[in-house]
Amino acid sequence: MFLLLPFDSLIVNLLGISLTVLFTLLLVFIIVPAVFGVSFGIRKLYMKTLLKIFAWATLRMERGAKEKNHQLYKPYTNGIIAKDPTSLEEEIKEIRRSGSSKALDNTPEFELSDIFYFCRKGMETIMDDEVTKRFSAEELESWNLLSRTNYNFQYISLRLTVLWGLGVLIRYCLLLPLRIALAFTGISLLVVGTTMVGYLPNGRFKEFLSKHVHLMCYRICVRALTAIITYHDRKNRPRNGGICVANHTSPIDVIILASDGYYAMVGQVHGGLMGVIQRAMVKACPHVWFERSEVKDRHLVAKRLTEHVQDKSKLPILIFPEGTCINNTSVMMFKKGSFEIGATVYPVAIKYDPQFGDAFWNSSKYGMVTYLLRMMTSWAIVCSVWYLPPMTRQAEEDAVQFANRVKSAIARQGGLVDLLWDGGLKREKVKDTFKEEQQKLYSKMIVGNHEDRSRS
Repeated sequence: MFLLLPFDSLIVNLLGISLTVLFTLLLVFIIVPAVFGVSFGIRKLYMKTLLKIFAWATLRMERGAKEKNHQLYKPYTNGIIAKDPTSLEEEIKEIRRSGSSKALDNTPEFELSDIFYFCRKGMETIMDDEVTKRFSAEELESWNLLSRTNYNFQYISLRLTVLWGLGVLIRYCLLLPLRIALAFTGISLLVVGTTMVGYLPNGRFKEFLSKHVHLMCYRICVRALTAIITYHDRKNRPRNGGICVANHTSPIDVIILASDGYYAMVGQVHGGLMGVIQRAMVKACPHVWFERSEVKDRHLVAKRLTEHVQDKSKLPILIFPEGTCINNTSVMMFKKGSFEIGATVYPVAIKYDPQFGDAFWNSSKYGMVTYLLRMMTSWAIVCSVWYLPPMTRQAEEDAVQFANRVKSAIARQGGLVDLLWDGGLKREKVKDTFKEEQQKLYSKMIVGNHEDRSRS
């Protein structure tokens, strides 16, 4: 048996008191508010304080840069190339007119000058690629004391360097341990809570408990990221028997939405910790999980989703139709699968504020663990969520047109760029169909002009 010296005993007592105080604070200010869905406004006060500090730091950086005569911001690269929204035929007509006085209708079926249109388009794409830049983090024009968000900021003064160092200590030594503890608490409660609820007989009581266990745990996980979320138009929140579709920036999109609503998740069965969580969740709630061999079977996936939405007592399905994470500056092509099953679609727009931390997950650059570490060492995750009015497929629409209409509504509400490109280009080459589309447009123009001349 070991005897503790007075000094050792004092250390142990202080450590015990510190842990007791810490867990009491966690219980009173985080876990209990998460259970009841209330907030004391501490996170908003924290956000306002950070904004004032960022504003002061940015002004100090700008003044110092001006005194030392060095460039603080990168030149603004958007708009290097002036692009007018004109058609292929109009642009080729303009090229032909600039080289000849003949009009397009009076020229041969093919002119060598037509090549210049395709050469110019190719060079424009290389210089100002609309797709590739959607998979890299956007750089801020103000400094938020995170060296990874603006690489142009350089040493200016001792005060700013000390402030940055103090920020590193706060984020890594105070916020990170607290956030890890909260994330562990939220995930543990989710696994234990849903497993226990799963043993109850089906009925309203089980559904009630399952809903509140999910909401409580997701709200704790939201607090683990110091997420400050503003929800708009809650009257439009998804209802049972529908499909909730949203733009996709990060894996935490699920937590952001699930902390304000009760959804059935769709995804592939995983192993490890994720598999444990999935198996526990499905006991309490009818989530739709697919085996690895089933994911590529589009007909089976569509059948399972159709069966789910046809039962109006089942939860709305949460789907991200882009199929990959985009850097929150745009919305890319929606896969048509979830728009083919004839259910009511509830669009949701998510827009993150990068001032406090970049939520975008560049999966080709960072693994999940590294990404979560970056999230938990950011100042906060601030975002706005808009619930749009429900939309249904019109009689004259096919699934692709319906998907594009929903995508445009989300882009418009979130202030995002609406792009037709497939997010799969992140890892794949351009599909031949895209090339063939341009070839068909040019061929149609030439053949159409030839037919017109033949009739005349």
